[in-house]
Amino acid sequence: MFTMRFDMRAPATGVSTTQLYRAALEMAHWTEDRGALLAIVCEHHGMSDGYLPSPLILATAMAARTTTLPIMVAAVVLPLYHPIRLAEDMVVLDILSQGRVSYVAAIGYRPEEYDMHAVDFHRRGAIAEEHLGVLLKATSGDPFEYEHRTIQVTPPPFTPGGPRIAWGGGSIAAARRAGRHGLDFLAQRGDPALEPAYRDEAAAHGHRPGMCMLPEDDATTALFVADDVDRAWEELGPYLMHDVTMYAQLNEGAPHSASLSTATSAEELRTEDASHRIVSVDEAVALVRSGQMLQLHPLIGGLPPEVAWGYLRTVVDQVMPAVAG
Repeated sequence: MFTMRFDMRAPATGVSTTQLYRAALEMAHWTEDRGALLAIVCEHHGMSDGYLPSPLILATAMAARTTTLPIMVAAVVLPLYHPIRLAEDMVVLDILSQGRVSYVAAIGYRPEEYDMHAVDFHRRGAIAEEHLGVLLKATSGDPFEYEHRTIQVTPPPFTPGGPRIAWGGGSIAAARRAGRHGLDFLAQRGDPALEPAYRDEAAAHGHRPGMCMLPEDDATTALFVADDVDRAWEELGPYLMHDVTMYAQLNEGAPHSASLSTATSAEELRTEDASHRIVSVDEAVALVRSGQMLQLHPLIGGLPPEVAWGYLRTVVDQVMPAVAG
């Protein structure tokens, strides 16, 4: 069983965005009845390597190419959106996908993205709080009062109460925001102080705490399975390192994230054996049998689709049958 994450990075040294986006849709379609549990699409803005800026569009295209595969948009940088307009898009996508698209909303952490969208970075907490309250009311399909007028998003959502929305982040404030609004909380890091903050705030506002996911500090978020691990590191190393380098730049000065690596070479990354891993078929089978999910990142760093397909097929053709057996 595996998940697939798509951030659609397309550095100038790699293949075209057209090839990558086409491959992402084909992979979602091909894997939905071959062991894929979830496709995750991400969001960042103004990145030099073309990081996906419009995840709802890609999620819509994936939903149109699939019939059963759950899709998660993680994370929606909520203060950058108008909550009513976002709610309309989410409701239409909820109908098109028949409830298969869920969301992790978050506050974001890059001043450049706020500047790009003319939103005050220093007010992001207050904006997120207001927008989240409005979004939850709007996606329900029920009428409500907002800025001295009555709002009702139509048509009604496919999912009763609206599409599933969780809150993400790595701070105590993020944990409390999730609890305050009665949402699941997906943390960026494994700080043990986050869960009690989340549960206490939920209880204080009359909510039953939901799922609180705290990742391990050495959690693997980009995994490949190979017949020949040494050869795979030679082939995939530059693409994994692009992801590592760009993610480190994104998080410079930001709170620690479980998927962050300080490696400066593929050799160091392999030695870390944490955020980015390449494992053998037998190792992958053992991971699944131990209850772990294989968190794949098939097109990492603009990996050419003709290369990416080989590693994806190794999971489907060799790992899945072995696990089933």
